[in-house]
Amino acid sequence: MKLSVKENFFETIKRGGKPDSVVVQWGPLMANIPNVIEPCLIYMGGGREPGKTIIDNWGTTIIWPEGQPAAIPHHDEETKVIKDITRWREYVNVPDIVANTMNGWEKAAENSKRIRDEGNMTVAFMPGGMFERMHYLMGFEDALISFLAEPEACHELLDVICEFQCTYAKIIIEKFKPDAVLAHDDWGSKNSLFMSPDVWREFFKERYRKFYKLFKDTGILTIHHADSYLEPIVEDMVDIGIEIWQGVLPQNDIPKIQKILDGRMALMGGIDAAIVDVEDVPEDVIRAEVRRAITEYVPGGNFIPNLPNGLRDGALFPRTDQIIDDEIRKFNESGYFKIN
Repeated sequence: MKLSVKENFFETIKRGGKPDSVVVQWGPLMANIPNVIEPCLIYMGGGREPGKTIIDNWGTTIIWPEGQPAAIPHHDEETKVIKDITRWREYVNVPDIVANTMNGWEKAAENSKRIRDEGNMTVAFMPGGMFERMHYLMGFEDALISFLAEPEACHELLDVICEFQCTYAKIIIEKFKPDAVLAHDDWGSKNSLFMSPDVWREFFKERYRKFYKLFKDTGILTIHHADSYLEPIVEDMVDIGIEIWQGVLPQNDIPKIQKILDGRMALMGGIDAAIVDVEDVPEDVIRAEVRRAITEYVPGGNFIPNLPNGLRDGALFPRTDQIIDDEIRKFNESGYFKIN
């Protein structure tokens, strides 16, 4: 008997699971990201729109230039929220997410019911993790320098950010009760971590363990997005409770990571966006890259071929996602799982 889309997804991510087909990118997780618009997401989004400059709830200047795919923080000496990390308390006003998200959950509940009735899963989308919040407040370079120059002040600031994220998580768990959480925090570039593994462990590991434990203790699937090179900390990611790493770039040695993990954390990604998500790229080039990712990584187990960015239908060029989905379906029709 053929597995449902949801059953096949869980067999794919389960250690020792027996899927009967390759998951088509996000599978049952969502028709789109976010698949439920809820009050926390609205509050934290702060009204970002193309062509518009806003000040977010933490005081960061966010710009979205016309023609660009997304909003970004803007930092200069005037707009930086934290101008001196040793005096961060003078600059930072923590948003009151509890008071500002008390209403509006009825519509989210309706959408959640519809999604589950369709056999899919509800997902809490939490962009802007602890490292991202820190460098949004003070600028990327200042944040990295501060880890080395002023570690005590960094720990104090990150304790406050972590507490905010945990409060945010508790609201999501109580009010939303999603099937999964997709939390974003990029910890590396295409080819390296932004900081040494030891620095990451000192400032982020235990704080993220505390954050993800809140979800795991209530049975919510934990998915961490980082379209980054994170190979040196994959064991740590398992240790802090991440069940799926979404965004794994092919610049990571994915087969090696699969052997190390042995099914303890599933991987989503592997398709090189620099090859496929390009204007006027030939269709056969996209299909060849999808096939490469499938044939190189699916045999290692617990792998979902996926465009690494953290959005469903989030390709710069919409045809890219459509062709990726179609090529995975064509692969499934070839009978790979029957042969193997």
